[in-house]
Amino acid sequence: MPILSQEQPHPSENEPHKARQMAESFGVDAERYDRTRPRYPDALVERIVAASPGPHVLDVGCGTGIEARQFQAAGCTVLGVDPDARMAEFARRTGVEVEVTTFEAWDPAGRSFDAVVAGQAWHWVDPVAGVVKAARVLRPGGLLAVFAHAFAPPAAVAEAFATAYRRVVPDSPFNGQPPKQALDVYQAMFTTFADGIREADSGFSDPEQWRFDWEQRYTRDEWLDLLPTTGGLTRLPADKLAEVLAGVGTAIDALGGGFTMSYTTMAVTASRTGAT
Repeated sequence: MPILSQEQPHPSENEPHKARQMAESFGVDAERYDRTRPRYPDALVERIVAASPGPHVLDVGCGTGIEARQFQAAGCTVLGVDPDARMAEFARRTGVEVEVTTFEAWDPAGRSFDAVVAGQAWHWVDPVAGVVKAARVLRPGGLLAVFAHAFAPPAAVAEAFATAYRRVVPDSPFNGQPPKQALDVYQAMFTTFADGIREADSGFSDPEQWRFDWEQRYTRDEWLDLLPTTGGLTRLPADKLAEVLAGVGTAIDALGGGFTMSYTTMAVTASRTGAT
C-alpha cells in the first residue's frame, strides 16, 4: 500500500485481478489490517451517498469492513462481498453482513442496490466482468464508485524500505519502489478503470473522476504497525519482515520519530442510465 509496486502489479503491464495469491493474502492478520489501514474521507462517503438514489450499498472487496462501516454510519444498509473468509469474519464481528466469494462469482439472487462501491479493491476485479456485474445489480440511476488512496512516505523512509526489501527478498518481482510518482501510477490505473466502464457498454454514464487531498500524521510505531499489512510483506517470514521493519524504523527515528503523510484519495464514478 505505501509503495505501489508492493501492493499490486503495474496496471499497464499486468492483470492484477488474476493475482489471486496476493489478493487473498491480506487476511493473514485481519485485526492489524483493520486497525492500521487509513479510513476514507468523509467528503467522499457523503458525495457517494448524495449521488445514489437510495441507501442500499454493495461493497465489493469489503475486507474487514472499513468503508462499509463508514457507509453504515452515513445511514446506509451495506452488504459486503469478499473472497477471504478471515477478512469477512472480522467484518461480521463489527456489524457488517458479508458473503464470501469473488465479485465475479457472487450470486445476487435477484437483489439490487443503489450503489456498488469498491475501496482499494477494484484492481482485483476483472475489468470487464466487474462492470457488467455492477450494471446487472444496480437500480436505474444507481452509482458505481471505485476509489483508493495514492500516497508515498518521505523519500528517506521510502528508500530505507526499498533498500531493506531488496536485501531480504532479492529475487522478488517487486523492487520495493514504484517506477514513478505514486499519484501518476494511480492516475493511470483510474484512467484504466474509467476506460473499462466506457468499453463495457453496460448502460453507464460517462465516468467522472473525483479527488480528495488530506494528511495524516504517523509515529514510528504506527507506521511499522501498518507496513506488515501491505502486499509485499504479508507473506514474508517473520525474520525477514523484522529486518525490513528495522531498516524503516531507523529512517523514521532520523526524522524525529514520525512524519506527516500526504494522501490523495481518488475515485471513478458512473451512474447506471440504461438497461444492461
